[in-house]
Amino acid sequence: MITIGKRYEIQDRTILQKIARGNMLLRGLRPDFSAECLQELGQIHGPAKANGAPNVRDLRDLLWASIDNDDSEDLDQLTAAEPLPGGFTRIRVAVADVDSLVRKDSAIDRQAQANTTSVYTAAQIFPMLPPKLSTNLTSLNLGQDRLAVVVEMTIDPDGSVVESAVCRAVVRNHAKLAYNSVAAWLEGRAPVPGAAAEVAGLAESLQLQDTVAQRMRRLRHSQGALSLETIEARPVFRGEEIIDLLVEETNRAKQIIEDFMIAANAVTARYLEERGIPSLRRVVRAPRRWDRIVHIAAEHGFRLPRSPDSKKLETFLTMMKKSDPRRFPDLSLAVIKLLGNGEYVAEMPGEDSGGHFGLAIKDYTHSTAPNRRYPDLITQRLLKAALENRPTPYSPKALSLLAEECTRKEDIVAKVERQVNKSAAALLLQSRIGERFSAMVTGSAEKGTWVRLLDVPVEGMLKLKGEGEGIDVGDQITVELASVDVMLGFIDFKLCSQCQEVRQ
Repeated sequence: MITIGKRYEIQDRTILQKIARGNMLLRGLRPDFSAECLQELGQIHGPAKANGAPNVRDLRDLLWASIDNDDSEDLDQLTAAEPLPGGFTRIRVAVADVDSLVRKDSAIDRQAQANTTSVYTAAQIFPMLPPKLSTNLTSLNLGQDRLAVVVEMTIDPDGSVVESAVCRAVVRNHAKLAYNSVAAWLEGRAPVPGAAAEVAGLAESLQLQDTVAQRMRRLRHSQGALSLETIEARPVFRGEEIIDLLVEETNRAKQIIEDFMIAANAVTARYLEERGIPSLRRVVRAPRRWDRIVHIAAEHGFRLPRSPDSKKLETFLTMMKKSDPRRFPDLSLAVIKLLGNGEYVAEMPGEDSGGHFGLAIKDYTHSTAPNRRYPDLITQRLLKAALENRPTPYSPKALSLLAEECTRKEDIVAKVERQVNKSAAALLLQSRIGERFSAMVTGSAEKGTWVRLLDVPVEGMLKLKGEGEGIDVGDQITVELASVDVMLGFIDFKLCSQCQEVRQ
């Protein structure tokens, strides 16, 4: 909360909303829907229907359920599991058919293309699609019949996808579940969530999904998928005031969705490739700064090969997570920065876009969140055209331009989200100037040294005035909060080498 003179106060959420909108406008994003978009939206009065379309299967009776964040309203995917003989399992992923209501080149489509993704800031979500669609008519909501694109996968006892298929279908969500409650049950800390217990057979289906997901995860990591873990915190509000920062932690329920979505994305990419159709690939290239990763590993007594090798890197990461779990998120962040950003690439049939180094997957796309990400909507249109034997809706040139635009906008959106998160942390700490904290040095550059507080998930700059000789990344030190700038998101510390007590 910031007091202006003696007359009124500006609430934390309002401050962050203004910072978010200002940063979006400054960087060329649209925080509001256009009049043309809203006019077109007014002409949509209900969800899309199959209307007798051929090859649309009726899969409503399967035990579909959504698992997402507690407060999620835009439900993009449902999952279902079916045991098969011999220890095999059929996993199905249903993805909301957004394309059926958001037609290519419509006003709503142009609006979505402007930002290319929903923007998730600390105080407000700026959805890619109007809420009438993303949280209602194109969302896989509880108890509602919805069109979907379904990826079917047969998983063997080792976790490999041995067969796959893609189809259009009508589905129905039988239970809206949340990550935390499902994870607490799977991990033995709570009873089965009520919404799952009310649907006969669903608890057993979720347990099967958990078992299969863990097998798939172990297999991926044995093939070189990287175990990376960073500290991400979101503000906790009481009314309009920030009272805490909560660290987002992974859990078994999140892993179910992550593992199944990764598999579905890979199946979708291969489906398009096998049919000679251009696709929008998600690529993380072999790191250009591999030599620096080799150097970091050597500092910890581990020898990596001179050429990029994801299997060897995963072995190193696994070792470090076990030996030094407290510092592992900082090591992970350093490796992530050296790996470089992901990008979208238009891949023509017969070409090789490079694959996804971090997931150790050659063929990969984004396809499972068309309400939230524009590349997924593009892929859905390509996929539906393939299923219906129609011409591809995008020329190679158009697909290449869209890939470049989606990559560029993704980076811009990430910067906006980071800026608002920094401002939220500054708001939380502004009343604690002069307090001392335990911290770890996380980075060093020409403009300063960066530290992360150990008891509050906040990072800031350490201002050194000659007394920081010998301080290096990984060192644990005591710092004093010197200043904050909420609008810019700056948090500055100074070294406190003579402290006797650290206050929290």
